[in-house]
Amino acid sequence: MNRDLLRDLSAALAAALLVVVAVLVGNGIQHSDHSLFVRWPPVFAQWEPHVGPGTPAAIALAVAVVAYGPVLAARLPWRALLFSAWGTALAWTFSLALVDGWQRGIAGRLTTPNEYLRVISRFHDLPGTLRDFTHHIVAHSPAPWPAHIAGHPPAATVTFVLLDRIGLGGGGWAGVWCITVGATAPVAVLVAVRALSGEALARRAAPFLVLAPAAVWVGTSADGYFAAVAAWAVAFLALAVTGHRSGATGFVSGLLFGLTAYLSYGLTLFAVIAAAVLLLGSSRLRPLPYLLTGLAVIPAVFTLAGFNWWEAYRLLVTRYYEGVGGIRPYSYWVWANLACTALIVGPATVAGLRRACAAPVRKGIRTCLRTPASEPRQALRTPASEPRPALRTPASEPRLALLVLAALLALLIADLSGMSKAETERIWLPFAMWLLAASAFLPRPRAWLTAQATLALLLNHLLLTGW
Repeated sequence: MNRDLLRDLSAALAAALLVVVAVLVGNGIQHSDHSLFVRWPPVFAQWEPHVGPGTPAAIALAVAVVAYGPVLAARLPWRALLFSAWGTALAWTFSLALVDGWQRGIAGRLTTPNEYLRVISRFHDLPGTLRDFTHHIVAHSPAPWPAHIAGHPPAATVTFVLLDRIGLGGGGWAGVWCITVGATAPVAVLVAVRALSGEALARRAAPFLVLAPAAVWVGTSADGYFAAVAAWAVAFLALAVTGHRSGATGFVSGLLFGLTAYLSYGLTLFAVIAAAVLLLGSSRLRPLPYLLTGLAVIPAVFTLAGFNWWEAYRLLVTRYYEGVGGIRPYSYWVWANLACTALIVGPATVAGLRRACAAPVRKGIRTCLRTPASEPRQALRTPASEPRPALRTPASEPRLALLVLAALLALLIADLSGMSKAETERIWLPFAMWLLAASAFLPRPRAWLTAQATLALLLNHLLLTGW
C-alpha cells in the first residue's frame, strides 16, 4: 500500500470516527436534556431499518455505475456524458426516495406541517402576500409562517405556488420537481469543472457526482432544487469567465445567483465560490457588467413587489433564536454538522479533499493566474469518436483544488455562523455538490465508488429521514 493511499484511508477513517463520536455524544446529550431536537443525532432522522419498492433499482444502479461508470465517463462523447449523468443521477435519486415508498418518500415530503405546500392557499394574492411576508416571520406575529417558509426568502414558496397555478399542484408534483431539477446539479458541476480545470478531471469526477450519498436528501427536499439553481449559477459563470459567450452566460449566471439569494439566505455564501471562479477565469472582467445586470433582476422584482430581503433576514434571526435554534447547543453542532457533511459527501470526497488540501495550492494559484483556463480544455479537444485521453496540464489539479476548497470555506463559514444547527445534511446540499468534485483526484475509482454507494444504501435503508 503506497503512502498516498494510506493517507486517503486515514482521512476516510477519521471522518468515520467523527460520525461515530457525533452519534454517541449526540445520543448522550439528547437522552440527558433533549436539547438537540433530533431523534438520531447528528442526522435529522430516526432509526428504522426498512426496504421498499426502490430497493432493487437502487442496488442495481449502484452495481452498474461501479462496474461501468468510470469507463463510460472516459469514453462517451461529452454531450452524451452530460445527459447520461443527469439520467443516472435522476434514476439514483428516485430509487433512493422510493425505498421509503411513493407517499412517504416523495409525495408526502413537502406537505408536512413545516413545509411549503401548507401555505399555498395564503398566496392567492401573490403581490399582496409578498408585501405582507415579513409580518409573519417571527413566532409571536399573527398567523406566523411555518418554519421552512419563515426560514427562507419567498422565492422558495413562490416556486411551488407557480407550479400549483399551472396545474402541477400537490406533493407528488412538488417532489418530482425537486428531484428532477436537483438531479441536474451534477451536470452543472461537470460543466464548470471542464471549463475551469479541463475535461479529464471532469470525466473522472462524473461517476462520483452521480452516485453521491447526497442523493438521499435531494430526494425529496427543496434544498435539492436550491442546490441545482446555485450549481448552474456557478457553471454559467465558469463558462462566462472562460470566453464562452461571455455576455449571455454572464447574464444568466447573474440571474441565477439572484434567484439563489432569494431561495435561501445562507446561499449568499456562494459569493465565495463565485470569487474563486473569477480568479480562475481567463476573461475575468469581460462578463462582469452582464453578471451584475443579471444579478439585479430578481432582487429588483421582489423589492418592487414589496419584499425587503434585509428586514426579512433580521426577523429570521429573531425567529431562529425564539425556536429550537436558540436551544440547540452550538458547542455540539459546530463540529457535529461536519459529521453530517461527511455522511452526505461520503468517504471518497473526504479522501479527495485531503488530496486537494495537500496539493500545492499556493503555487497552483500563481499557475492559475498565469495559465488561461482555456488551455486545459484546448489540450483535451479530440474527435467525439475517439476515446478521451487522461491528459492533464500542470494547472488542472490546482485549479480544481482551489474550486473545491472555496466550497469548503463557504461551508465552514456557514458552520461558524451558528445559523445552521442540525439538518445540515439537507441544508448544505448546495455546498456538498462542489465538494464531490474532489473525488476526481482519487485513483482506483471503483473501490471508492463502492464505498460511496454502500454508504448511501445503508443510510437510506437504516434511517428514515425527515425534516
